[in-house]
Amino acid sequence: MNIFVGNLSKEVTDDDLQSLFSEFGQVKSVKVIRDMFSGESKGFGFVEMPGLSESQKAMTELNTKEVKGKKLVINEARPRNDNRRSGGRGGNSRGGGRNNNRGGGGGRRGW
Repeated sequence: MNIFVGNLSKEVTDDDLQSLFSEFGQVKSVKVIRDMFSGESKGFGFVEMPGLSESQKAMTELNTKEVKGKKLVINEARPRNDNRRSGGRGGNSRGGGRNNNRGGGGGRRGW
């Protein structure tokens, strides 16, 4: 099961999460999400545990547990949505719906 761990202190490392969750069973992977430029924690991460009962026990026991001054928020991770880089405006659309009429006499010139 993939577990979302939110409200992390900036000081929490992958190793901290590994040791915290390994108390409840085998931990397959751990990742604190960091800013790609500064390397600073974004305040959340993911832990993957293969055992369902161990995962659920860890989620129950660790939710709201205080770690390095902040209370953790633990939920089952939602499946990743792979169109996260689409930009929010929908593909190649460039607005549209506008005509090029800049006013004037409607095409007939009276010279």
